[in-house]
Amino acid sequence: MSKNKKQKTEIENSENTENQIELKTKKARKKMPKVLKVLIILIIIGGVVAAGLFIARKTISKNKVANTVYTVTKETYENVIEISGAIAAAQSQTLKASSAGTVTQVYVKQGDTVKKGDIIIQLDDTTERYNLAKHDYETQTVLITGSAREYQLKLNQRSSLVQKVNERKVTATFDGIVANMSVAVGDYLEAKDDIGTLVDTSYLTAQVEVAETDVSKLKVGQEVDFKFSASNETVKGYVVGWPAIGTVTSRGATVVKVTVRIDDYPETILPNFSFSGKIKIAPDENYILVSRYAIGREDGQAFVELADSGEKINVTVSPYDKDYVKIESGLSGGERVKAQSTGETSGTQRRNGMGGGMPSGGFGSGSSGRSSGGMSSGGFGGGGGFSGPR
Repeated sequence: MSKNKKQKTEIENSENTENQIELKTKKARKKMPKVLKVLIILIIIGGVVAAGLFIARKTISKNKVANTVYTVTKETYENVIEISGAIAAAQSQTLKASSAGTVTQVYVKQGDTVKKGDIIIQLDDTTERYNLAKHDYETQTVLITGSAREYQLKLNQRSSLVQKVNERKVTATFDGIVANMSVAVGDYLEAKDDIGTLVDTSYLTAQVEVAETDVSKLKVGQEVDFKFSASNETVKGYVVGWPAIGTVTSRGATVVKVTVRIDDYPETILPNFSFSGKIKIAPDENYILVSRYAIGREDGQAFVELADSGEKINVTVSPYDKDYVKIESGLSGGERVKAQSTGETSGTQRRNGMGGGMPSGGFGSGSSGRSSGGMSSGGFGGGGGFSGPR
């Protein structure tokens, strides 16, 4: 009996479990349609939002094109080699005593102008003059009592004694200005002591370093523009020449030292003043540039639309770079024109936004003319670039 009851209980428990499973399955089936409905609603909302964003983006893009205005700019492209260095006098003489002695006369002062051969200072030459006078007396005696050979020997010796007398003077070797003097009567000088400097400032000159790649672009007489910190004006000069051999710098670069010269310069410019400059290797090139997004096309004809009047003007353009085109004809520069497209609609993105015209600046060192790389006295200069809108 007990065994039958146990079996009956197990059967009832099994039936209860099956009923519970069936009940849960029915509830799950009732919930499923609600989940699907929520998903469908979310998909519809997402589609509406995406469509709204797409329409908004199109509207904003159209407004951006309508509201963007570019300025047509003029750019000057300079064909130059950039240089720098320090200017020097045409000639310079360090005033030195040739032999030791006491200063007996000082004939000039700092700032005085002298001619070639003028005496700057005189050293005591008493002994040298005595020796010369004694020699002249002996020469006259030999002329009367001696042989022709002895007389000729005396004449030759006299040249040496005259040279010793002359060495007691310090003289100017060229026309110039006494730049500085540091000697006075009574001073005792040793041989080769410096007493001052004489300079010839009839013109100024300098040696500047030019990269080996740019030497082929140089010509004697090419114009050079100099800029000095001591003067606001541009000083004009020219190329004089360069050697037929290069120089390897401490940086390992091969350069040629080019001589440049200035004939006319302000009084404020003095020897040893530093400068920067440009060697003009070809005439400047003038470009008219505008953003390529300002160019529209109708039946293959390029045009721009004036921002102020709405007038369409046919133009001829040529490629320049990623963002700009050159105007070959149709515009003169300074016009304000409407955008015809944007970076997004044309499939590219501008580097500098949607504003204005070509920014000033230029290329780094490289090929000629402000694409010409030069090397300044202190190192390679950056040749090439734009002078900016005019």
